[in-house]
Amino acid sequence: MILFGLFLATCFLAYSNGANDNFKGVASLFGCKAASYRTAICWATLTTFAGSITAIFLAQALLQKFSGKGLVPDAIVGSQTFVLAVVIGAALTVIIATRFGFPVSTTHSLIGAIIGGGLVAVGGTVNFSALGKGFVLPLLLSPLLAIVLGELLYFVFRSTRLALGITKEWCICVGCEERVIALPQPTSILTMRAVRPPLSLTVDEMESCKEHYAGSMLGVSSQHLMDGAHFLSAGVVSFARGLNDAPKIVAMLLLLPALELRWAFFAVAMTMAIGGLIHSRRIAETMSHQITGMNHGQAFSANLATGILVIAASAFGLPVSTTHVSVGSLFGIGIATGQANPRVMRNIALSWLVTLPCAALFSAGVYALLRQL
Repeated sequence: MILFGLFLATCFLAYSNGANDNFKGVASLFGCKAASYRTAICWATLTTFAGSITAIFLAQALLQKFSGKGLVPDAIVGSQTFVLAVVIGAALTVIIATRFGFPVSTTHSLIGAIIGGGLVAVGGTVNFSALGKGFVLPLLLSPLLAIVLGELLYFVFRSTRLALGITKEWCICVGCEERVIALPQPTSILTMRAVRPPLSLTVDEMESCKEHYAGSMLGVSSQHLMDGAHFLSAGVVSFARGLNDAPKIVAMLLLLPALELRWAFFAVAMTMAIGGLIHSRRIAETMSHQITGMNHGQAFSANLATGILVIAASAFGLPVSTTHVSVGSLFGIGIATGQANPRVMRNIALSWLVTLPCAALFSAGVYALLRQL
């Protein structure tokens, strides 16, 4: 029963991860109106699933690291009760944050849950030195690197665009607008009638206008090239997220000898996809519209920075948070363009700070309860 419970709890963690994380790679598509919410989440689901399956072959280092070895004694790592407490603690933390629209880190949640369960299980023998070097340092540095790389790529691509003579163009709305007005009748009862006034010009806020890149490159519209690059970069980020996050969750299933590793990855990939499709709307609003305003080129720069950092981290077995990297890249672009929202970033940073202790408390409570049972 406990093994079956562990499988269900891990699937719940994967669902929570997908709900909180799947949209992060495509947030810029939705934010700059390059794609509708449905198109963006479908593209994120497809590419995240592909990354999760590819992790079977490319992310073995993360699979071993998130088994808990090196942080707590091996006897505890192999304890079904301990792993179940870790999974439940991390899953509760992520799904609660998702409910309130906070983009938090599943990586942080797992680390906090391992610490909380470990402290209850073995007390002071938790290896905090390994925690600092192998986990905390990459998590602290990754958003800072993302901010710098996002700004750098933005300035490089902007300079390149200007050097190639590609300019921006805006549209205004000119046309007829049907209005309904009240007309007096002989019976003194007003009736409503639609009339079509002369040609009109609509002037709106800049945020409501749609920006395009003028001109062409190699005979192809500059805007079409940017749209293609933007979609591709969003797919790269989502692929990298699946590649980096799936092994962390699959590591919780290593205690199930009857479950082959490839089927464990498939189960995690499927439930991550379902969680993203069903439960991503609030995270989408935070990531797409509240951190910073952005156009196609700025969004492309942020996505490319995120993809580079997350794929590199996966290859070297570094447990960076896709959340920290993607939010850092977007905020870096916002700083460069002057459109960043510091209040939203402050709230997100506070949610990051409480993620680890919350997961630790949940895991410790669940482990204490399970040990009594």
